[in-house]
This record gives sequence, C-alpha cells and structure tokens, in this order.
Amino acid sequence: MGNDDNIHWYPMRVTYGRELRVKAFLDEIAVENFLPVKQVITQRGGHRQFEKVPAVNNLIFLRSTQPDITLIKNEYGELEPLRYIMRHALDPNTPRLPLIVPNKDMDNFMRVAVHEDDSVMFVDPMELDGKAGQRVMITQGEFTGVEGIITRVRRNKRVVVQLCNLAAVAITFTPPVYLKLLDD
Repeated sequence: MGNDDNIHWYPMRVTYGRELRVKAFLDEIAVENFLPVKQVITQRGGHRQFEKVPAVNNLIFLRSTQPDITLIKNEYGELEPLRYIMRHALDPNTPRLPLIVPNKDMDNFMRVAVHEDDSVMFVDPMELDGKAGQRVMITQGEFTGVEGIITRVRRNKRVVVQLCNLAAVAITFTPPVYLKLLDD
C-alpha cells in the first residue's frame, strides 16, 4: 500500500450494522483495522450463550492511506457500507477532510478496548461531555503506560480513554497508587 508517512488511523462509519461483516472482509484482504467488541449474553432456543457484538455502533477504524482506503472502497462491493467521518462534522471550524486519529491516541484506546471482560466498560462520549478531568498515566498493572483522564462515570472515578468524541472506554478499577498525574 502507500507511503508510511501517509498511513493513519481513520475512524469510519459502517452503515446498517454491518461492522462484523466489514471487519471480516478487511481481515481477509489484509487491511489493518480495529473494531472494538464486547461480549454479551444472548438467549437462543432457551439456552444462554456468549456473543461478540460491536461495542460502539456503526464504527470501525482502518489504518492505511486515504487514497488506498478510497481505492478499496470503490473496488470491493463488500466495503460499500464504509463512510469517512469528516473533521467538519465534529468541529465546524475545521476543514472538510476525513478525521484522523493520532497513533498515540489509537494505541491507548486499543490497549484498553481490546479487553472483553469486566475490567473495562464502553461509555457514550456524550456522557462525558462537559466533565473536566486530570490527565494521568497508569504506571503499574495490566494497563501500564495507558494515558487517560480521571473522571466520574456512573458515580465512580475511573480512568477514561476517549477518541475525538467518537468512542470512550473506561477502566473499571485502577488503584490510585498506579496513577501518575500528567501536565496538560
């Protein structure tokens, strides 16, 4: 694919709840992607079973160049549901270009969001709107090196990793001694 300097993480909308199908096809054609998933318990035929579902509806992240993404979207009908999320949609004062997630932010998010157990919970970014918090880095434990913001979520203080008002994931418990305050 394209020049490494132009490879970025692009958050993309997936229409009509086809996230899992799009991810499977991207994996098949070897396009790096990330789809945050969670496990839910479903009832089928009187039996309970675990099922993986997208943790954030209609959202997947692709890592490539913009021209390459556009090319594969046009080349493969299976990728027709993909839509760029434009910067302008989140901030009207920015140019009408596709949104790019910085590598460091995406790395933090993926390190936390990859957990499908009770150690993390996905949060609607609107739930965090207007809540200020102190930036911290986790210094010990399973999430060592992850940076986020301490904020109150559902009556408890949690470390939250948020991406551009698109998605947020909170670590359910982090001992205070594992946190290092960061300067903004």
